[in-house]
This record gives sequence, C-alpha cells and structure tokens, in this order.
Amino acid sequence: MAPTPTPKPATTTPEPQPPAVAPQPTPKPAEAGGEEKMLPDPRSADFPADKMPAEEVACRERLKTLGVEFEERKAESNPEIGCSIPYPIVLKSLGKSIAIGPGTELNCPMAEAAARFAADVIQPAAKAEFGADLKSIGQASAFVCRPRNGTRKLSEHAFGNALDIASFTLSDGKTIEVGPAPPEKDGKFLDAVRKAACGPFTTVLGPGADADHALHFHLDLEPRRHGGTFCQ
Repeated sequence: MAPTPTPKPATTTPEPQPPAVAPQPTPKPAEAGGEEKMLPDPRSADFPADKMPAEEVACRERLKTLGVEFEERKAESNPEIGCSIPYPIVLKSLGKSIAIGPGTELNCPMAEAAARFAADVIQPAAKAEFGADLKSIGQASAFVCRPRNGTRKLSEHAFGNALDIASFTLSDGKTIEVGPAPPEKDGKFLDAVRKAACGPFTTVLGPGADADHALHFHLDLEPRRHGGTFCQ
C-alpha cells in the first residue's frame, strides 16, 4: 500500500503583518564577483561629526511631531564599496497609526519623506478606494550596501536614501501587494499611489519599469540636476 501523508494540524489564519524578513534582490554576476570597483560618489566620504548637525536634529524633531516612532542607529560605512550612512535611524512606524516592517533603516530626510507620503497620500487613497485605514506597510529594502543591479554605480539604498515597498495592509485585514497584474480595485489604488509619488520622490520605479522592480515600488531622493525626477 502507498503511504499516506500525515494530515497537518488545523491552523487559524493569522492577522496580516509586514514580512518578518525583507527579501533581498538576487546579485547579478557583475555584483557577485566584486572585482570591479564602484564608480565614485561624493557621499561615500560622509562620516559623522563629533556633534550631530543642526539639520539632522531638526529632522528628528519633525519626525516626532509627525508621530513617527524611530530609534537611533550608529553610523555605518563600507569604504571598500563606498556605502555610507552617517546618521541613520530605524523606523518603527510612519505615524501614530501606520506601522512599517521589518526594521527600516534610512537617513532622516528619506524617513521624513516616507512618513509624510504615507500620511498625505497613501492613507487618503486607501480610505477613498477601500473605505479602510492604512494599518501597515511591508517594506522590501531600505539601507543595503550594494550597487544598482548590474552596474558599478552605487544604489541609493547604499546611503539609506531609498525605500522599496512591497505591500500595504489595511485596518480591515486586507493586504494589497505590489505586482504586475493586481485585481482591478487594487490596481487603481496602486496606480494612484505610484503617480502621486513622482515629485515627493525624485525616483519612482515599479512593475513594468524593469524585471528588478516587478514586485515593489522603489522610492528614493537621489539628487538630480535642476530638481528633476525619473518616474517609470
């Protein structure tokens, strides 16, 4: 007789939460070898001063006013690669009622931009489309010491200046995942969020831009000439 599989115990459906571990992009061959040096970036020379600069202190005060929960993190750098984040923070929330996870390490200006965008754009869009509040955001990547996929140019992630968003969870338990073919109502919400991100962020990428961004929105504050944007 053919053996029958042992039945699995009954389980209850857990409440949707941000992923426990952020998925990391698969290194491309050019990255994995590590033989080619990164192109120079002036931010690679940024190191913390003896005293935190006034603009960093002011940024943290604004986060507190917005109700953002965060923790200070020691400066991180990798001189060999060129990554540097002299005054990092780890976000616990994007406001009084919007969680973000897993641990999201960013520079303070990027953290502030993400918090304001969540409160001013994502929250109203969720309410309008689904009649529910935004409860949490599942992020796929924040500070990661790496180049842009397949290039020798440092990613904005290497400076804590970028955030990848993979999903949104609402107060009624519904989760909207970023992907190439979402359900119609989810797609309307995702399109609204994506279009509104162009301006508050200087780079906006997502499904359709390229294979690397098929399952998340990439948002960053890369310095661009004449205050321009790159949204695709």
